[in-house]
Amino acid sequence: MTSLKNDTFIKALLKQPVAYTPVWMMRQAGRYLPEYRQVREQAGSFLNLCTNPELACEVTLQPLRRFDFDAAILFSDILTIPDAMGLGLYFTEGEGPKFHHPLRTAADVEKLPIPDPELELSYVMDAVRLIRKNLAGSVPLIGFSGSPWTLATYMVEGGSSKSFHRVKGLMYEQPKVMHALLDKLAQSVASYLNAQIAAGAQAVMLFDTWGGVLSTEDYAEFSLYYAKQIRSLLNTNVDGQQIPTILFSKGCGQWLEAMTDAGYDALGLDWQTDIANARARVGHQVALQGNMDPIALYAQPDIITEKVKTILHKYGQGSGHVFNLGHGILPDINPEHVKAMVDAVHQYSPAYHAQV
Repeated sequence: MTSLKNDTFIKALLKQPVAYTPVWMMRQAGRYLPEYRQVREQAGSFLNLCTNPELACEVTLQPLRRFDFDAAILFSDILTIPDAMGLGLYFTEGEGPKFHHPLRTAADVEKLPIPDPELELSYVMDAVRLIRKNLAGSVPLIGFSGSPWTLATYMVEGGSSKSFHRVKGLMYEQPKVMHALLDKLAQSVASYLNAQIAAGAQAVMLFDTWGGVLSTEDYAEFSLYYAKQIRSLLNTNVDGQQIPTILFSKGCGQWLEAMTDAGYDALGLDWQTDIANARARVGHQVALQGNMDPIALYAQPDIITEKVKTILHKYGQGSGHVFNLGHGILPDINPEHVKAMVDAVHQYSPAYHAQV
């Protein structure tokens, strides 16, 4: 593995001493940047952008040219796996992702293939390799996937949902079918993340965006169980170097102790979870990532700076914190407000770290 000029992000995830708190941002490559919108127009569609390794590489690198982020994240979509399974992903303007062939029956689940990431998802691996080459060791590259539960919600609902009545109906009425689906997805996600690691991803993150819509018992059985299964299947040692792993479950702060036992190096926190309380609960077992409210980036830079200082103060002294938003940045945020956040983290966080 190529040595990194800036390995602060990796060290923080592994709770090793750092000189300052590293920062990156979910959806940091995206619509809030005018240069992204130009490339998106050039691509013709969001899916074309995702499946073109050269363009995906370009938009991955764009935010690093503007801001002093400590990591890059692969530009892709969490629904690449269901698309590779033959569900027919498409996007409708203003409505989000949809599938031509949503899952409705046990037979639908039974016939789902487990994709080969170097065949059906080769465009993602080509993008990872190209991004690593272009980063030239400047900062680490994060790979990612959606969690089995989150992917299943889209696959059964046929797209986004407010009530999740179809997927929960399947879960309650035919739990064996749901487990069969989640097991296939866990195998697919583990294979996909391992392929990203082999292609050059230096950390990987599992996005469980919809874990928080479940009850305590159902979260443990239908979401966290499969996150644990994936973690057990990941190849996280490459050339003697550890590949850190991050689990982000939105709306799941009440289950931090259970999430800590899943085996990931770090937990992502949404903005509704108090980071001081979270640190007190997990102790030194895992690093924490987060967790400024994305809406705070609409505020003026001086207010953003104060929000950053509050979160740094709440986390307190020592390593094990990666600064981030509590969810993805919204598309109409002023890029200068992002700069204010990043600069504030780098300016004020060294005081919380011993000199290294």
